[in-house]
Amino acid sequence: MKLGDLIEALGGTLAKGSAELEVSGVNSTERAGEREIAFAEDESSAAQALASAAGVVVLKAGLASGYDAARAVVEARHPRMWFAQAARLLKPKPKAGGVHPGAVVGEGVMLGEGITIGPCAVVGAGASIGAGTRIEAGAVIGEGVVIGSDCRIYPRVVVYPGTTIGNRVMLHAGAVLGADGFGYVRDPKSGAHTQFPQKGTLVIEDDVEIGANSTVDRGALDETRVRRGAKFDNLVHVAHNCDIGEDVILVCGVGISGSSKIGKGAVLAGQVGLGDHVTIGDGVILGGQAGVFPGKTLTNEGLPPGTILYGTPARPVRQVLREQAVLARLAKKAGSKEKQ
Repeated sequence: MKLGDLIEALGGTLAKGSAELEVSGVNSTERAGEREIAFAEDESSAAQALASAAGVVVLKAGLASGYDAARAVVEARHPRMWFAQAARLLKPKPKAGGVHPGAVVGEGVMLGEGITIGPCAVVGAGASIGAGTRIEAGAVIGEGVVIGSDCRIYPRVVVYPGTTIGNRVMLHAGAVLGADGFGYVRDPKSGAHTQFPQKGTLVIEDDVEIGANSTVDRGALDETRVRRGAKFDNLVHVAHNCDIGEDVILVCGVGISGSSKIGKGAVLAGQVGLGDHVTIGDGVILGGQAGVFPGKTLTNEGLPPGTILYGTPARPVRQVLREQAVLARLAKKAGSKEKQ
């Protein structure tokens, strides 16, 4: 791809070099070659990138006083973002493989153009697979499932019936979508548990990515929904009837109990746990291992932008640090009294 075409697509200014330069990919500053792009976000990294073998360096304007004639330089407001978007555009698309002879495709399945269904994959009757979607080895797509265009379903993914998946969705190996939620009614006399009906649906909107071995349960009587652009790390669990907002980030080990709602752009760091019927407001950031009790609502109201909430119950990090300092002083004081 020509550098000029990348700049036209992504913005930025060509400060040095030729727009006709053919670019093949991106790489680290240390490993980039003459047809690859490196990026820099501060003066130190800019100096390293400009001294490297990279054919193109993308950086903020003003980070360097002069540019070496040996390489092209693109000035962008957000070099890291420009670099990431360039990587996506330069990544070669795998060729469509059609339906592998070892795959099983049920009756009435609708297949779009340019699809790939790998060996030992199973697509249930009445399912619909959009154009350009890849279903890789050993994946199981249930009856009547709808999958949009340009999706990537990695090996051993399981999608239960009653699930609808949008466009450009990426499901990593071992993910399970649409399984029954964990809901039971206990008989007060015998103590036996009877499953509450799990007849709802699961909707995954466009541009969602779900990490390896993560699980998203279907609704009990209504729906579970993961909204556009949400990104899940590996080993994340979302229970039934949840609503995960646009552009939400869920990091490894997050567990979200049933009927919880996560607002747009919220970030839940590693091992965060939410009780049932919790509401997390737009843009809220929960630090690692934070916990929220059932039925609680957390918002950023009255807090400085970017405030991180820590601990159980989750509260602003400065408050947590003050409380820990007070406890440390009390423990020290109690220890000194014991010695007397």
